[in-house]
Amino acid sequence: MKKIFHYPLFAMIVILLTSCGKQGEISKEQAEKISVSWKLVSNFIEPDGSFEARFTIRNGSDFTLDGTNWKLFFNMSPRPIHSNKTPQPATVEHINGDWYQMVAGKDFKLSPGDSVTITYTGTEGVIKETDAPLGLYFVFYDKEGKEKDIVEVAEYAIEPFTEKEQILRGKRDLLAVPTAETRYNHNLAFTTLGADQLLKVIPSPVKVTSSAGTFTLSAQTQVFYQEGLENEAKFLIGKLKALTGTDLPIQAGLPKTTAASAPAIVLRTGPVNVNGISKEAYKLGIDANGVMITGSDAAGVFYAVQSLLQLAPIESYQKSQPSVILGYVQIEDAPRFHFRSMHLDVGRNFQTKETIKRVLDLLASYKVNHFLFYTAEDEGWRVEIDGLPELTEVGAQRQHTSGMDAPALHPAYGSGPKAYDKGKHGSGYYTKADFIEILKYANERHITIIPEVNFPGHALAAIKAMEARYQRLMKEGKEKEANEYRLIDPADKSVYLSAQAYKNNVVDISRESTYHFYEKVVDEFAKMYQQAGLKMEIFHTGGDEVAEGVWTKSPNVAKMMQEHPEIKEYRNLQSYFFGRLLPRLEKRNLKVHGWEEIALTKTAKGTYLANPEFVGHPVVPYIWNNVFDVDLGYRMANAGYQVVLCNVTNFYFDMSYGNDPKEPGLYWAGFVDTWDNWAFAPFNMFKTTEETAMGKPMKEEFVGKEALKPAARKNILGIESQLWCETVKGRDMMEYSILPKLLGFSESAWAAERKWEYVSDDAARKKMMLEGWNVFANTIAQKALPKWSYINGGYNYRVPMPGAIVENGMLKANVELPGLMIRYTTDGSEPTAKSPLYEAPAKVNGLVKLKSFDVAGRMSRTAVAVAK
Repeated sequence: MKKIFHYPLFAMIVILLTSCGKQGEISKEQAEKISVSWKLVSNFIEPDGSFEARFTIRNGSDFTLDGTNWKLFFNMSPRPIHSNKTPQPATVEHINGDWYQMVAGKDFKLSPGDSVTITYTGTEGVIKETDAPLGLYFVFYDKEGKEKDIVEVAEYAIEPFTEKEQILRGKRDLLAVPTAETRYNHNLAFTTLGADQLLKVIPSPVKVTSSAGTFTLSAQTQVFYQEGLENEAKFLIGKLKALTGTDLPIQAGLPKTTAASAPAIVLRTGPVNVNGISKEAYKLGIDANGVMITGSDAAGVFYAVQSLLQLAPIESYQKSQPSVILGYVQIEDAPRFHFRSMHLDVGRNFQTKETIKRVLDLLASYKVNHFLFYTAEDEGWRVEIDGLPELTEVGAQRQHTSGMDAPALHPAYGSGPKAYDKGKHGSGYYTKADFIEILKYANERHITIIPEVNFPGHALAAIKAMEARYQRLMKEGKEKEANEYRLIDPADKSVYLSAQAYKNNVVDISRESTYHFYEKVVDEFAKMYQQAGLKMEIFHTGGDEVAEGVWTKSPNVAKMMQEHPEIKEYRNLQSYFFGRLLPRLEKRNLKVHGWEEIALTKTAKGTYLANPEFVGHPVVPYIWNNVFDVDLGYRMANAGYQVVLCNVTNFYFDMSYGNDPKEPGLYWAGFVDTWDNWAFAPFNMFKTTEETAMGKPMKEEFVGKEALKPAARKNILGIESQLWCETVKGRDMMEYSILPKLLGFSESAWAAERKWEYVSDDAARKKMMLEGWNVFANTIAQKALPKWSYINGGYNYRVPMPGAIVENGMLKANVELPGLMIRYTTDGSEPTAKSPLYEAPAKVNGLVKLKSFDVAGRMSRTAVAVAK
């Protein structure tokens, strides 16, 4: 029989099939035509402290979205979501951590060409573009509700934050809306200084004496080094090669006479004592005989080398010079604190091995000698561990999962639905060889790496990995082996929400397998240190932010508490856990560091007290909390603990530089800029902690609080800066967060006590601080930052926007780091290095655009001023 087609009907069928696919499926090409935009509407809604935001979905596809065939998943800075007061076409729901979903209402329908707006509200103001939903993707479902397709949103826009209601956090926010004018008024306290007024070296040496004359370092300058200093000598000639373009001749041993026959660089050790400190101390002299470096030990020699490199002019960094001119100078120096550290979180967002090396170079340059390597978090396990392959096969990658209970890690911080997706930073780990290489690299720079595995909370990546291991081995019939490292009680029905909004990130502390797992991991880390030729002496156990409600509905824990009536209350369980873990680490001759909670007890009213149980043990709590418990660090030191001060108001590099919506970072504890890193009196910190996160003066918060006792000063082991990486995506964002903050931190960690630290009169102290800061800020702008444009191929440091006003037609401009250049335009174009240079008030009309530039050509974002 001859087949006859009815063309119009056939054509219609073809169109339907090609547009919808089989059984209503949508093609990736069509799904990518569904665009999404997001807007923060206001932080000034009721109840106070809430926000309102909205999504707009535009259906550019030829597929109809209904109430069952799609969901939108995304990550968002975690905040509780309110129930809708008015019905919405779809609802925003929290899943776990910062993972959210949008679920359509049953009557939802979005036809091709249409758009819909979904409004939602939540707790806590949203003021940054980095707070906005990220990593958006659709999941499409078949008629049975099974997942069919996962498609990332190709067209997504975040609407700009422009109004007060978007920039401030509600009525309690006392800060000003950031403008060119507010920056101008802030910067009026600072002036540009001449080169002769700048610091020679950052951090500031104890004593610097300059004299007339210069020494010319050239390819003929020989480097002599004493036995035991080969590492420092090789490091020096490697750096000098970058400056001169040639390998300087190097010779083991010292010159036969005190003054070499020809000008030379001499590295040696000997008795050096500066300010009563003989560890890591050095003397550096430059005169007609060349460069003489004497260190109290190899570390002192290394730090003298770092000071020498800072004395080289910027021209030598811009382009290799056959000779480097160094002024005559005598420096005597030693650190204020032996423990000077920076913490870097690679769990939230991964950083490559090469990036870690770049960070270590920065730390070495500013004489930071410890690196707390935060390699395990809820969102990622980052180091390969022999015998536990799931830790990296499962725990080191994030992707879309069927839900929070799947034995895999869901997307976080915008990592998207696919593991190892290009340009995303959710997946990745260091092989054993990588980690050993990093250890060696750090050791060559006199940096001790401290690994951290955070327990009992912040452990979701480990939990998921060990559940995957458990399931694999159970399928193989190996029940005993499956339970060997299991970390949870599957019958635990406890309900809790961690600080980062996780519902399932705490291990079962009643299982012996939990402790067995921790010992296994510690031992494998120790083996990697051994393979690097080192000994692991410190391990950081984390121990922070265990949520209320954990373990309260765990049958395992309930049984344990019956067997151990001395525990008494659930609030004592964290101390119990640490008490069981500590002897296992002491047995391994480890110093046990951890966040403050490891050495605290909690009263029924929720007050934290120093726990006397671990005093006298090698336990060092790191104190970050000087906002909610302002004197905690001093109370711990007074109670006999050696402590590391990590004050969030001064040393959290992840806190945004300011409240400009485009300035990335967090702000739950306020805003932290380079001034805050620099302006820290470790033994008198009440005087230098100025305001709360909302801009309220802190002075009244210190009334009746416990000061540091003179006898307890010895218990301040040192200070540490932190970079948590929730908002940090990739190398550039990381370096932007570190530089120039690291310079201010290094001054607080290394430099001798500043004169203003114990001045009781507020006005006098502030005047002295501003004078000292002006010198420091000028040095950053004119000498320090520009060099980092050239070192290691260039770092992505922050150049601050200028401040500006236009009064009576006259432009006035300034910048917070004096010595930076300001260029401007009046025709609406973006300023460039060829735009007019602001040198004095200038006549302008209308809108003015300005940017700051350093001598390396690095520029800031654009500031805008308008004639009044």
